[in-house]
Amino acid sequence: MTNPASNGNTPETIVSVQDLSIEFNTPRGWQRAVDTISFDIKRGETVALVGESGSGKSVSALSTLKLLPEIGTRYPTGKVELFGQDVLKLSDRKLRQLRGNRVSMIFQEPMTSLNPLHRVSKQITEVLKVHQGLGQIKARARALELLEQVGIRDARAKLDVFPHELSGGQRQRVMIAMALANRPDLLIADEPTTALDVTIQAQILELLLELQKEIGMSILFISHDLGVVRKMAERVNVMTEGKIVEAGATAQVFDTPQHAYTRMLLDAEPQGAPRPLPADAPEILRADDFKVYFPIKKGLLKRVVGHVKAVDGVDVLLRQGETLGVVGESGSGKTTLALGLLRLIESRGPIVFMGQDMQGQVQKALKPLRARMQIVFQDPYGSLSPRLSVSEIIGEGLGAHQPDLGPEEREQRIIDMLKLVQLDPADRYRYPHEFSGGQRQRIAIARALILNPKLLVLDEPTSALDVSVQAQIVELLRDLQAKLNLSYLFVSHDLRVVKALSHRVMVMQNAKIVEVGDAESLFSQPKTDYTKALLDAAFALNARDHETLSQ
Repeated sequence: MTNPASNGNTPETIVSVQDLSIEFNTPRGWQRAVDTISFDIKRGETVALVGESGSGKSVSALSTLKLLPEIGTRYPTGKVELFGQDVLKLSDRKLRQLRGNRVSMIFQEPMTSLNPLHRVSKQITEVLKVHQGLGQIKARARALELLEQVGIRDARAKLDVFPHELSGGQRQRVMIAMALANRPDLLIADEPTTALDVTIQAQILELLLELQKEIGMSILFISHDLGVVRKMAERVNVMTEGKIVEAGATAQVFDTPQHAYTRMLLDAEPQGAPRPLPADAPEILRADDFKVYFPIKKGLLKRVVGHVKAVDGVDVLLRQGETLGVVGESGSGKTTLALGLLRLIESRGPIVFMGQDMQGQVQKALKPLRARMQIVFQDPYGSLSPRLSVSEIIGEGLGAHQPDLGPEEREQRIIDMLKLVQLDPADRYRYPHEFSGGQRQRIAIARALILNPKLLVLDEPTSALDVSVQAQIVELLRDLQAKLNLSYLFVSHDLRVVKALSHRVMVMQNAKIVEVGDAESLFSQPKTDYTKALLDAAFALNARDHETLSQ
């Protein structure tokens, strides 16, 4: 089924995109990113754009507010009507009256969307002052109310911090608070819940639905999470290679997809389970009564008046060839635990890795062990230096740990790593911006593996990736684990991915472990109310997933 022609502008239609094409000027000439797409959004309706990275979703959304750069962008065909006005022909002054006031946008990457030099309070109150004319006191009170609405704990304390002092999920909630501040007629939400844990995700989605019902807000919803789309959208448009290949009522498209690409997306959820672990697998990492406390300093002399207990007395055991999944809400201590176990931040309690207690050892003594433990970070866009080629990125660790390696052997090791993660070695002289998100994550994995580690810490390695790419990365990690006998400490809020990859799962809440057990038992018969709540929030978005829990 192809997308029907736009109905044009009617009294209830607030967005009408008609035969829109978008091209960008590249070194190879003008390249078409969006090809004659059409869709409408009516008042109070949620319309979704779904598809893989590079399909044209975000570009299409940005064009509705004319946010694409004027230089190097052109629109060969079509038009975008917003509240009856042709957006592509509006002056900057009229566009400013729409942006942030009648139309708000939640951007995909909160770290680059928030100003790193301004505190959270300034960024939210600025929106309220410009568009509502509120004074400082009323704007600050409204900002606090918004932070509480989007589920930020201790919101009053978070008002005056800088973005880098917040977790990824907290930054995303600040972006959502800013977007909702003026109760817009249209909200453009570009992957609004990607960085959020499942319970906060459910809370944010409910908030959007409530606000939509209360003020008649329309939503253009962009996501690669099809479970979220099923919950949120009345109608869905499936995009690939800049075209809408299928459109219609969400239930109809999801239950009886007509296009092969739509069927591929729906079948792309991570599936399967890790290979069984031998009963005699030796212990590779152990931590007992492990703690990470951050000091609270106040006063002119910055005296320590207390501590934030980020990880509070947990026990960790990981065997060779095993994957231990670590799950919990944002702020529960998952990432802090991982960084502490790698001795990247200060901690208390023994950390025994490959038979050696790393706690208290100086950095020089730790260097031989560093090569045996590596980390793959959450963001495949931010974790790779844009100034280095892929070859330089992957080989960087060899310079530090194996400086005597000859150039030919070094080059061969890099080629072997690229083959191992299923990338073309001929691309090793290209730069990160020339690769997709999934390819960049493979590059990050190759960088970690080149030193032949025994332990790989994976911090949300699939959260920024499309469902089809997630499934590929999960399969790749399983294959690498079997070939290299790797141990994984897998930190994630995506319980579908955790289920597909983990032998055992550890559930964290408020810096403590509330439940730990083998993955199959924990997913089918959770013991604590908190674990049950996590599973309900994760799998309730798509009723079909309930059937897979015990499989």
